[in-house]
Amino acid sequence: MFEWMAWTLPVAVFFSGIVLLLVGMTVWELKSPTTLRKGLLPIATTRGDRLFIGLLAAAYVNLLFVALSEKMVGWFGLEQEPSVWISFVVSIGLLALILRKG
Repeated sequence: MFEWMAWTLPVAVFFSGIVLLLVGMTVWELKSPTTLRKGLLPIATTRGDRLFIGLLAAAYVNLLFVALSEKMVGWFGLEQEPSVWISFVVSIGLLALILRKG
């Protein structure tokens, strides 16, 4: 059924994390309804808005890293492409920043 997808460990961890975030945010919203607030983002947002914006940003960071990883070999004189775990950590950090300060 899922043969068409490239299910590597980083991909599985990324999507599992998204599922866990959605479940956790749903439970949190049911227990404590959110209110609009203004943070680093130029608009007033709720927790759900910040989660959506953060997930989009995390996905774009990962896509950009995958697109540039082959070129990084030449730019930095690496022997092999850098690990996708680097982009995973950066994207999770960005997501956490947007959720906390956004």
